[in-house]
Order: sequence, then structure tokens, then C-alpha cells
Amino acid sequence: MGYGVLVPVFFVTSGIQFDLVALFADAGTVLRVPLFLAALLLVRGLPVLIYRRAGLSRAELVAAGLLQATSLPLIVAATTIGLRLDAIRPENAAALVAAGLLSVVVFPVVALPLLGRSGAPPRRD
Repeated sequence: MGYGVLVPVFFVTSGIQFDLVALFADAGTVLRVPLFLAALLLVRGLPVLIYRRAGLSRAELVAAGLLQATSLPLIVAATTIGLRLDAIRPENAAALVAAGLLSVVVFPVVALPLLGRSGAPPRRD
């Protein structure tokens, strides 16, 4: 019930509140997007180094790091709560959500071809 009804409703209502004007109102805000994207990759992708002992190839490690770094639901929830509590500025919230959106769109597009050329046989589930 939660994933089928409540989560989509939350994202539709919070997505409507995405402040695109605040994102492009200042060049500094736009420049925060790649900074937040790099922070996502560092914080959520770096733990992939633990997988080195599992014998994964370099391409598989990079792909795993990129896929682990994708993050939108948590960012949207956190920024929505932060905005309602006046704990985050609208510009920063917009830059964080934009970085999360880019991570969901760009990271898998880069990661999946790496998995294809890693030489690992495709999994049949």
C-alpha cells in the first residue's frame, strides 16, 4: 500500500513544489549542483571499496559505486522536511533535488555499459 499509493502521492506533491526559479536565480546555486552531485558520489559511492575483496573487476566496482550513489527519494523527503522546518534555504533545497535528479538519470546511464563490458556473464533470475 505504501509504495503503491502513498509514495507516488508524496513525490507528485513534492515534485510540484520543486523551485526551479530558485535553482536558476543565482549562478552560485547552479554551481552547487555539481558539488552536491560529487558529494553524493563520494559519500554513497566510496563504500564500494569494501567490495574489492569480493573479486569484482574495476568496471564492476565503478558501476556499483555509481549505482549506489543514485539518490532521489531521501533527498526529496529531507529537503521537504527541511523547508517546512525552515532548516534549509530554498536555493539549497533546489540544488540538492537537482543533484539527486541528475544522479538518478546520469549515473545508471554511465554504470550499465560498464557492467556490460566487465566480462561477467549475465545473471538469469
